[in-house]
Amino acid sequence: MTTDVSIISTDLVLLDTDAGDDKQAVIRRLVQRLADAGRSTDADGLFDAAMAREGQSATGLPGGIAIPHCRSPHVDTASIGFARLNPPVDFGAPDGPADLAFLIAAPESGGAEHMKLLSSLARALVRKDFVESLRQASTPDEVVALVDGVLNPEKPSPAKESAPKQAKTLLAVTACPTGIAHTYMAADSLVAAAKKAGTTLHVETQGSSGSTPLDAETIAAADAVIFATDVGVKDKHRFAGKPVVASGVKRAINEPDKMVAEALAAADDPNAARVEGGAGPSAPSGAARAGNVGWGTRTRQILLTGVSYMIPFVAAGGLLIALGFLLAGYDIANTPDGAEPLSFGMNSLGSHIATENTLTNLPSGGLLQYLGAVLFTLGGLAFMFLVPALAGYISFAIADRPGIAPGFTAGAVAVFVGGGFIGGIVGGLIAGFTALWISRIAAPRWLRGLMPVVIIPLFASLAVGLLMFLLLGRPLAAITSGLTNWLGGMTGSSVIILGVILGLMMCFDLGGPVNKAAYAFATAGLNVADPASLRIMAAVMAAGMVPPLAMALASAVRPTLFTEPERENGRAAWLLGASFISEGAIPFAAADPLRVIPSMMFGGAITGAMIMAFDVTLKAPHGGIFVFFAIGNLLWFLVALAAGTVAGALAVVAAKQFIKPSTQTEEAPALAAV
Repeated sequence: MTTDVSIISTDLVLLDTDAGDDKQAVIRRLVQRLADAGRSTDADGLFDAAMAREGQSATGLPGGIAIPHCRSPHVDTASIGFARLNPPVDFGAPDGPADLAFLIAAPESGGAEHMKLLSSLARALVRKDFVESLRQASTPDEVVALVDGVLNPEKPSPAKESAPKQAKTLLAVTACPTGIAHTYMAADSLVAAAKKAGTTLHVETQGSSGSTPLDAETIAAADAVIFATDVGVKDKHRFAGKPVVASGVKRAINEPDKMVAEALAAADDPNAARVEGGAGPSAPSGAARAGNVGWGTRTRQILLTGVSYMIPFVAAGGLLIALGFLLAGYDIANTPDGAEPLSFGMNSLGSHIATENTLTNLPSGGLLQYLGAVLFTLGGLAFMFLVPALAGYISFAIADRPGIAPGFTAGAVAVFVGGGFIGGIVGGLIAGFTALWISRIAAPRWLRGLMPVVIIPLFASLAVGLLMFLLLGRPLAAITSGLTNWLGGMTGSSVIILGVILGLMMCFDLGGPVNKAAYAFATAGLNVADPASLRIMAAVMAAGMVPPLAMALASAVRPTLFTEPERENGRAAWLLGASFISEGAIPFAAADPLRVIPSMMFGGAITGAMIMAFDVTLKAPHGGIFVFFAIGNLLWFLVALAAGTVAGALAVVAAKQFIKPSTQTEEAPALAAV
């Protein structure tokens, strides 16, 4: 980094200066300093380049710091101008104005050097001792020594000399689509690995039980961050500028030591990937491609974000419908004269109360029938949000909060035109990328406050709505209708093959993307009036119950093949399997993937095939054996479940008994993110 001409000199330092009322004035003042020092050949051209960069995203950082920067043909040597501002000036940081401003100007051809300057400064600016030394410096010479010390590590700065070397501090964010198991297992694995490595790690679990965000001080003091997520990271802008290692959530379960080691290495690497962003709460999360997450993984995260937010509507709505059937009977879905179940039931109840002035001597069916009508209607209303929620949160994963309204609009249009869940996925993707594109348009300052709440939702909704209505509606409806008719027309061996495929998918990655794809396919098409969809739902839930039940049975009949922790997990897996929580088998699969996962898939395929073959149906999308009242042909459901459980258990016992894994097999990343 050392050059013939110093990157910063005393004539580029302004201390306790009133540089103006806004960032344009501050940048203009620093640009002029560079021009007066002979470091810029055209002050106006350099100013325009710096302001163009400001238009892309704000350069204010938490803690009262701003780092406006640019590359320009009007600069021959990389240079830094510094101003300690009094009063502070707003540079767009989420926590307020900045009193310390660095202008980094690099030659047009000096992209690598420009990034090294930014990286070195960003790493130094999270150290409280360095920032405080800048605020306490009494002369420009002190500032030059401090900055030159962090840009040229061989020349230690006063701040470094006075501060003892500290162990690295890491952050981690873990999140999976359901937020039930993988999220917390990944967090525990990373914490244990960090402790083994002798470093401190703070974890934010963005799971279903809520999330306690890391505080700003902890984030500012950290050296690097790990994103172990299968869905978008909430409020990613908080970590802007931090070195990052990113992967799917399952890698953190299987390879926590490697991820911690990679994060520690990234903390010492000025060229490491960093979290982009910094534009505040409205910054699009989709704009930040952190670490080594490519577009394949990013696309999977986007889709799983939509599925994860859709599942609560599925579970709540489906169980309410099932309870409605339990109380009012299945005829509640076929009320006379086309009347809505709620209006039909409640009008009858209201007429009885008005006539008799009592709840006694209710007409046929009694109060429970009317309560069932209420529950059935509530469930139906919740189900109406399935496709809009799927589309809305796909769009949210791409464009953050400005994408929610266009996404929900796209989902509603998909339902209106008959596009179904396929239309919801397409509409959500269009809405999200449209909103993201609009958010990147350089808007004048007076309009920026309206962008995330008015301009982006308005024009993105308009664009996706017109596309869905005028161009995509009919093709999407035709695809959805054709798929429904194809599934409904399946008979004989073809329907059994479908059951096998669904069973294999449900047992492959235990709550991961393949499992979720099968589950979303079943729930999005669930229709109490469509027997084909009810059979698919039954196959998916029964097969998803097999892995934990099979492992519970195997660890009970052959305990010597399992470790003590696995035997403990096996006892808990009975209830998890009965409740349709496939993640109950994760501890077994993570410890021994190549023998456990194929065995579970074998059992799941048998169960899925038998469910389809014996015409078992299911009117509830969740609940396991506890929604027995919503299962058609309950006896065959139990037989199919038992057959798959026994087959899976026998397969895993045989595999552990006769297949001795090599060292490489034991260390294979079983549930690595795909």
